Amino acid sequence: METIVSALLVFVSTSIDYLVVLTILFTSQGKEGLKSIYAGQYLGTGLLVLVSLIAAYFLNFIPQDWIIGLLGLIPLGLGIRSIFVDEDIDEEDIEGKITRDGSKILAFTSLTVAMGGDNLGIFIPYFTGKSLIEIGIILVIFTLGILILCKLSQSLASISAIGEIVEKYEKIIVSVVFIGLGLYILIENGTINYFISLITS
Repeated sequence: METIVSALLVFVSTSIDYLVVLTILFTSQGKEGLKSIYAGQYLGTGLLVLVSLIAAYFLNFIPQDWIIGLLGLIPLGLGIRSIFVDEDIDEEDIEGKITRDGSKILAFTSLTVAMGGDNLGIFIPYFTGKSLIEIGIILVIFTLGILILCKLSQSLASISAIGEIVEKYEKIIVSVVFIGLGLYILIENGTINYFISLITS
């Protein structure tokens, strides 16, 4: 249950910006681009997860858990950064990228990877130390999450007010979840306790 809840939180927090972008894409592409958008989202997210799993695998060879816990500083830093830094989504820039010549699936995949670059800072520490069963559960949650995300964005494409609400509260949601995840990783791996013991000894 803990794995399911944490996977949901990680997916939602790293995908909320996609909700706005996908809504824009579904609005601009119409029915012709549906399959390409879905494929691009799955392929792009899959590439990010694959890179994260490979990195997390090698990090498992680090002997001290508290060292791995230092990775929690990445989502913690991203969460604090998101409080103070505004990163507005440029609709014209998004539409421009996917109307160029070439495969639309490749364009949507590239867009997903480009927008999700920061997600590596969340995925890598999150996957580190997870068992094969836990990783399997997480991948199922992510797979279903992408489908729900695309379906939801498709439904919201005709309701502009919804997109404005998502943009309004996106910063709060992302900041809280990222900071919480960072602290969780630091605590779970005993990093905070390790430094406290150094100070008090």
